[in-house]
Amino acid sequence: IEQFYDQQNGIPVATVPLFQLDMWEHAFYLDYQNVKADYVKAIWNIVNWADVQARFENARKTTGLVNPGA
Repeated sequence: IEQFYDQQNGIPVATVPLFQLDMWEHAFYLDYQNVKADYVKAIWNIVNWADVQARFENARKTTGLVNPGA
């Protein structure tokens, strides 16, 4: 788990992102107002877990550097 603040750009070089969740207010406020927990619970139901698994399997095959072809 990595946490970014203040719209930081990019991904650290030694990581391969598997799943990212936008927790900035603009991502959830219209549908969930201030109830972040409901937003997070709803996200679990729409994540393409097969894609996350494929990213994980691909990441295990790399040297740890970001793989732009993933």
